[in-house]
Amino acid sequence: MFRRLIALPLCLLLLVSAALAETRAKDRVALVFGMANYQNVTALRNTISDAGALAKTLEDIGFDVDVRMDATKEEALAALDKFAFEAETADIALIYFAGHGVSVQGTTFLFPVDAKISEARDIVTASVTMDQMLAALDGARKMSILILDSCRNNPLPDVIDLRDPEVAKGLTTGKGGLAAPSPDRGTLVAYAARDGEVALDGRGANSPFNIALRANMVKPNVEIGLLFRQVRDDVLAATDNRQEPATYGSLPGEPFYLTADASTGAAEPGVEDLAIAWQRVVDADRASLEKSAAAGDTRSIVGLALAKLDRQGTDYDPQAAQALLEKAVAAGDPDAKYRLAKVLEGGIGVDPDPARALKLYEEAAEAKIPAALNDMGYFHFTGELGLPVDRDAALALFREAAAQGHTEAMFNVASFAANGLVPDLGPKDAADLLYRALRGGSELALDGLLNNADKFPKETWADLQATLAEKGLYDGKVDGSFGPGTRRAILAAYGIFETEN
Repeated sequence: MFRRLIALPLCLLLLVSAALAETRAKDRVALVFGMANYQNVTALRNTISDAGALAKTLEDIGFDVDVRMDATKEEALAALDKFAFEAETADIALIYFAGHGVSVQGTTFLFPVDAKISEARDIVTASVTMDQMLAALDGARKMSILILDSCRNNPLPDVIDLRDPEVAKGLTTGKGGLAAPSPDRGTLVAYAARDGEVALDGRGANSPFNIALRANMVKPNVEIGLLFRQVRDDVLAATDNRQEPATYGSLPGEPFYLTADASTGAAEPGVEDLAIAWQRVVDADRASLEKSAAAGDTRSIVGLALAKLDRQGTDYDPQAAQALLEKAVAAGDPDAKYRLAKVLEGGIGVDPDPARALKLYEEAAEAKIPAALNDMGYFHFTGELGLPVDRDAALALFREAAAQGHTEAMFNVASFAANGLVPDLGPKDAADLLYRALRGGSELALDGLLNNADKFPKETWADLQATLAEKGLYDGKVDGSFGPGTRRAILAAYGIFETEN
């Protein structure tokens, strides 16, 4: 429908000089680890082959891939640090790890090739954790994917006896395997085998999971939620139901694809854009989406509903769309509440119902849906949907949305802070929020900074220049002035690099 933003007072036109050419940061990035030739624990047979084959597949479908084979802990952490910065300007970031791993007290530890573990407590210092990998993925603008092909067996039988009841108390399971994660919204974690179970190497050069993963990745126009369900089904079939891959995470309402020719659309698409995107999923694989919806997957139900709002699609039926959204709302899905609120607020194919829309927005905000928090801030700021104007309430909601990673909310809070309207936030805080909004892909922040530089105080500009310099994006004077060098640095922070024609 429309973007929820405040104007303090900022014009929103982006003017790019025709005299300059531009390149953009990669929109799909991947980091692939293959650990096989362990120095101090049992070597693995096909992890190098698995990692190499997957890296090639990812490159073929449009990813920029960094491959690290038999990496030490120092090398792995350095690669994660580098990748974290690159992921911030990518739409989709993916990490694949093939190697040894164990879970202790709910934390998953992944072993670099130089892991040396004489007793259980050495695991912490010798390993890279799943949380460190998730942190490296966290900045991706739309979707973060962590694939752990590291559930083969217990690599430390002399250190940890997984059959020992006392040890098992500190592990997720006494069977081996990895613990079930709880990733943030917009992050998907895929395991080669479900938590607590052991994955199989297979008889050839690659594991059944790796083979199924690559085979499904290259299929065009397969939505990511459906893709990993197909991987699961293929592995179950290949292993006579002895191995079942598992995925964890809360996918956002937008359909996502791994293939480079399948665009994921705008940073925060409206209902009409989502309708077109989900109609594309229906056209490509109606049966899988309907099967998933019939099994109670509310995201699939919402997807089918949104497809019925595409006015140009074969499934256009707004009343049926509302009924499906109501079904997902009744199941407690917060994203369904947010999508139905949008439909009812705008009267998209149905009669407008602003009162019900507001209630649904409130419930979605209570469930910490970032866009709903930002929208509720907007309603309080403007007094829309019958709410009284309350800028304190608006700011509180914007701050909460910003804390959840919503980039427009970051810009909104920065605008308040830069204008001295937030007692506990100063120019440095405003600059930090502006930088994070740029890295997160906020067109609002980019437009505002490039075309309304005079609306931000000199102190905020100086702190933003200092931040850009720390990140290696700016090499000019930190003087709070807006010139060509600062402009180029702002674009670079967003992921656009200018060069002279």
